[in-house]
Amino acid sequence: MQTLIFADEMGRVLAIDFGTKRCGIAVTDELQLIASGLTTVERKDMMDFLSDYLISEEVELILIGEPKQKDGSPSDVEEHILKFIKKFSEAFPKQEILRVDERYTSKMAFQTMIDSGLKKKQRQNKALLDEISATIILQEYLYNK
Repeated sequence: MQTLIFADEMGRVLAIDFGTKRCGIAVTDELQLIASGLTTVERKDMMDFLSDYLISEEVELILIGEPKQKDGSPSDVEEHILKFIKKFSEAFPKQEILRVDERYTSKMAFQTMIDSGLKKKQRQNKALLDEISATIILQEYLYNK
């Protein structure tokens, strides 16, 4: 008879594609092997959503996309992201946050929608686009980890 021994569970990694209206969110499984889209949250509700999520799930790391222009300069939304990070860090000082380059994730997400056979009307769903973008950010992190 074989006995399976599992390593201690790690916390999840959560990725945020932060936008001016809403934020796409993706998360890994406890073993940090699989990235899955979780949801899309209105920006104004992000602190409440994350507070509730962090109570119910063990999160080791939060990735927040760092949107840049083609020339590498910060995107317009960066100012809002920095304000959010400051507020979040004050509320959760022990929670690790890592910024990751998110250039081209929206284009990649849109192409993923096309490749998966979504109809034109379905591809106009901006919330789904944001969630897929967050998933791509997370997959890139896991791949390069």
